[in-house]
Amino acid sequence: MTIQSHDKLLLTGAAGGLGKALRERLKANCKVLRLSDIQAFGEAGPAEEIMLADLADAAAVDAMVRGVDAIVHLGGVSVEGPFHPILQANILGMYNLYEAARKHGVRRVVFASSNHVTGFYRQGETINASHPPRPDGFYGLSKAFGEDLSRFYFDRYGIETACVRIGSSFPEPRDRRMLATWLSYDDLHRLITACLTTPVLSHSIIFGMSNNAVTWWDNSQANHVGFKAQDSSDVFREAVYARTSAPDLSDPAVQFQGGGFVKAGPFSD
Repeated sequence: MTIQSHDKLLLTGAAGGLGKALRERLKANCKVLRLSDIQAFGEAGPAEEIMLADLADAAAVDAMVRGVDAIVHLGGVSVEGPFHPILQANILGMYNLYEAARKHGVRRVVFASSNHVTGFYRQGETINASHPPRPDGFYGLSKAFGEDLSRFYFDRYGIETACVRIGSSFPEPRDRRMLATWLSYDDLHRLITACLTTPVLSHSIIFGMSNNAVTWWDNSQANHVGFKAQDSSDVFREAVYARTSAPDLSDPAVQFQGGGFVKAGPFSD
């Protein structure tokens, strides 16, 4: 059951793939859902507001955050690429978001971090939230910065944050790696709901994955959030094996948890 826990909830990155998947789902969590992205993406529907904002624009972000009770932050660059765009959206943008949250008294944020914060751990390892970050690129570095920044804003200002290290959230797993990293859209919504409604969130790092038989991540340090995945990549295993070839164990994309991100670049701005 989804609890309508907030009067007004902000969803950034609303025009992206996960934003589109969550748009209708998150309406059950609030009375009004404020949607934001950098460019126009249509008209507001019932119980919706739309406020466009460039995350690198502090004034625009301040206006975007004003009046909301909690934030689901998906906005920013979502793939590996040149450093400068990632710096603007994911690093400066993260600072602008938390400064606005501090100024306007927002007490809880669900931050879309990424498995690429730990992408240089090997696929034969199982890690938990206490393992040090090992980013696999500029994108992963930006998410590691976001986790540290949100920790600072919790320690100093008491803004609770769930850093959700999203694995691979698609309608179904696309390859063998995603049998370990897959997170269904419904489980993503269940996870966000748990983060928004748990009585005490504090600063929590949670690996975003469904109930997959194969996993590299141990979420036992996040039991206080109360998330229970209900979907599993296992139902897709036979089909994934049938359409994909056996992995080349000498390929870094197979050796490391970050997959192809570990080989991306170098880039020039």
